[in-house]
Amino acid sequence: MDLCTYFEPINKERINFKTKEFTPQLGDRIRTYWEGSEFPDLKNATLAMLGVCEERGSVSNKGCGNAPDEIRFKLYRLALPCEEMTMIDLGNMTAGKSCEDTYFALTEVLYKLMDQNITVIILGGSQDITFAQYKAYEVLGRIINMVAVDPRFDIDSSPVVDSHSYLYHIIQQQPNYLFNFTNVGYQSYFTGSKAVELMDELQFDCYRLGAIQEKIDKAEPIFRGADTISIDLGAIRQSDAPANGDPSPHGFYGEELCQMARYAGMSDKLSSIGIYELNPMLDHNHQTAHMVAQVLWYFIEGYYGRKNEIPSRDKLNYKRYLVTLSTSPQGLSENEMVFYKSKRSDRWWMEVPCERDENRERYKRQLLIPCTYEEYQQALENDIPALWWKYYKRVNG
Repeated sequence: MDLCTYFEPINKERINFKTKEFTPQLGDRIRTYWEGSEFPDLKNATLAMLGVCEERGSVSNKGCGNAPDEIRFKLYRLALPCEEMTMIDLGNMTAGKSCEDTYFALTEVLYKLMDQNITVIILGGSQDITFAQYKAYEVLGRIINMVAVDPRFDIDSSPVVDSHSYLYHIIQQQPNYLFNFTNVGYQSYFTGSKAVELMDELQFDCYRLGAIQEKIDKAEPIFRGADTISIDLGAIRQSDAPANGDPSPHGFYGEELCQMARYAGMSDKLSSIGIYELNPMLDHNHQTAHMVAQVLWYFIEGYYGRKNEIPSRDKLNYKRYLVTLSTSPQGLSENEMVFYKSKRSDRWWMEVPCERDENRERYKRQLLIPCTYEEYQQALENDIPALWWKYYKRVNG
């Protein structure tokens, strides 16, 4: 089935985009599925954007299904972030008779795009759509790392998928292709200690809002290691993003999310990102839509600034550091750790040995962990980083 059957074209008058003669705008270079035009050819496309006007899985944010065109209204007017853009906009997905139908259709679309090495931006809609993001990797048979920017853990044990339970339903899938899940920006008064303990039992990584805000570059290796990202706009403080059904006076600033989006765009591993829970009915003068448009601008800039840095593919552009531990920790057959540092960007990775032949192919994409210089220094002091241990146990379990 052709992808065009899943989509409705965009009304150009609604976006009201006009080309400026002397300042190239982002909308000038996006090949868009406008009303009256042909569906964009996927040939030569590297980045695709699509809207999912689905809100039936929203717990408390009815109206968020109208967000995609509101975001485009601001995004298309921004200055061109890169001269060499090969980006397409497929329009808005036709909603299914049920949420499950929409998930199925989006899974099929994402699978076909990512199978052609096209990175996808999803404009939601409610955050339960993240479930369809995950299912696309299941079809691809790809073990993944997922990152969510969210003030809460959406792990409620609801019998149906919704915006507060999508992670629970992802975990329940068998066979399971989720290698690791990371929450960025949770707020303790929304989660409670028991939820934090549960996430720890599941061996997921969770970073409090304050921990990331204290040192924003701490988020860079987190996003560099992600295959897919889900952003709940409830993670942004109400003053910066009022258009949400459950806003909070605390959260990330808009510029902090822009920085994280740039990190995400620069990740050579990332292949899909979704932005959810923007409710235009609650917006003030398009403020939240404008903020999201700028977040996407930074993601696009980061994407077209990718350095194709994967140490396992190209040893020449990296310095290899071998750290000899004074003692061999229990369960570790070797008393050495291997680190790589890029000669171009100064970014760091640590290598996880896979000692089980039957797991080596399955987990090959997880054997190089983005890390920081501080974690290299930690190993020099004979202290193995916690993330390295977690990955080691999983790939050798």
